Amino acid sequence: MEFFCYHRDRPGSLALRMELLEAHWSYMDRFEKELIARGPTLTGDGEVPTGSVHIVDLPDPAAARAFAFDEPGYQAGVYQDVLLRRWRNLLGRTMWGFPGGRTGGRRHLVLGLGEGQAADLTVPSDRCDLIAYGPLLSDDGTTWLGTAALVRAPDADTARNVLTVDRYADIQVHDWQFGGRR
Repeated sequence: MEFFCYHRDRPGSLALRMELLEAHWSYMDRFEKELIARGPTLTGDGEVPTGSVHIVDLPDPAAARAFAFDEPGYQAGVYQDVLLRRWRNLLGRTMWGFPGGRTGGRRHLVLGLGEGQAADLTVPSDRCDLIAYGPLLSDDGTTWLGTAALVRAPDADTARNVLTVDRYADIQVHDWQFGGRR
């Protein structure tokens, strides 16, 4: 089962986040084979982390909750909240299989929070800039709750347009970069 996990930083927690960076990476190293995508969200200037995205393939919702809440930054109070949802990998690959590679162009997390009828359940026809793409689902996988995508795009508005904008209660776009050890 695939899960989307987004830890959003608590204001004022940057120093603690940096102090725990090696512990975070070591923790994530334990899930290397299960990770589909990972990386921080950033301020608009790309300088300061604002959160941490992990898309991971785990056995069940209990394992996903353990993954999210045993993470060292969460345990130490780095994050203000965690969004954890089932997810379906419609591209069938990891971020490391993205043909555009780790660099070149801006990268974004596009998070569409669902409302009403399910939307965007198929991959957009222009998929060349999609790094990861899929629906957010309830724990049992039966109810559509939104869509999460990692996208290469020149700006937030272009990234937002990967979704059918009028079909969501809210669409958030965050600057994002490939994560992991350099």
